[in-house]
Amino acid sequence: MTDTLMPRCQNPHSLWGCRAMASRLTERRLTEPRLTETPSRSPGGAAVMEKAPERVRKPSPRYKVLLHNDPVNTMEYVVTTLRQVVPSLSEQDAIAVMLEAHNTGVGLVIVCDLEPAEFYCETLKAKGLTSTLEPET
Repeated sequence: MTDTLMPRCQNPHSLWGCRAMASRLTERRLTEPRLTETPSRSPGGAAVMEKAPERVRKPSPRYKVLLHNDPVNTMEYVVTTLRQVVPSLSEQDAIAVMLEAHNTGVGLVIVCDLEPAEFYCETLKAKGLTSTLEPET
């Protein structure tokens, strides 16, 4: 530490005196309020506190993984594959997605961040199912 932060002991041969002084300095540092704001002087002579700007985080864009109707594979295979690829889907959810794709042509599998959405889409394609990505609006 520098001399400005830690003054020297009055008696360097007295270990107790140095420890007591260090203890008082630490106590004072812990109890003093700390401001993250920077004070400046206004024309009237009063101190004005300026706050640092806060950071605003934007949520990452989300994507829909879509399953398209599949006239080749059986319904059981589609449900089983959906459950293997997307572990968060229950049996009922996988059946609902498969029926939606069967009846309307496209079923919504999951909405998530880009990387997992790409992984799910590519894995479904690798298992013989037609799948696409679409930004969530």
